[in-house]
Amino acid sequence: MNLFFDLDGTLTDPREGIVRSLQHALVTLGYSPPDAAGLEQFIGPPLAESFRVLLSTLDEAQIQAAVAAYRGRFSERGLFENRLYPDVPSGLNSLQTAGHRLWVVTSKPEVYAQRIVAHFGLSCYFHQVYGSELSGERANKAELIRYVLEQEKLSGHDVLMIGDRKHDILGARANRMRAVGVAWGYGSLAELASANPHAIVNSMAELIEYVRGTARP
Repeated sequence: MNLFFDLDGTLTDPREGIVRSLQHALVTLGYSPPDAAGLEQFIGPPLAESFRVLLSTLDEAQIQAAVAAYRGRFSERGLFENRLYPDVPSGLNSLQTAGHRLWVVTSKPEVYAQRIVAHFGLSCYFHQVYGSELSGERANKAELIRYVLEQEKLSGHDVLMIGDRKHDILGARANRMRAVGVAWGYGSLAELASANPHAIVNSMAELIEYVRGTARP
């Protein structure tokens, strides 16, 4: 089976780096930022989408100024204010050893995603790392998944999307794929359930069991 993994909230916990970079961007633009807990909901969705909400604006110039301020800090420091979820390396190894092909498919800009995957020594598990462009192209998860399917010449019938937010589930469903929500990330159980995933798993061990039970011969 072909397995598409989200990155933030699924393979790594990026809370510190993302929250601090969001706060930095808001302060740079003259806003008083929410506390860390108030910013956790913005871990995972496309960055421009998050700033539209945080700034309460549709002004693209202001949104892009916030994105630029965020990236200025994130590319230097925030990338590495991050940690692996404990069972990820062993889980990826088990899935790869079982013959599954793995990809990272994240709304995060691809240039950052590649650096994070390499930093944590995960590159050996993945066929390729796919993300959005810095321009914002393919930040929409459905669009990104469609692009990966086309680039890799894959049928959605043999692909499983794995992620922690509704964007992952809805993006997979838009491409007629199966999707599994992981409960250890930043999407609540209610959020995941509302997107109607095929399953929600609580651990990497449960994910491995689900894949084993649903993989086509």
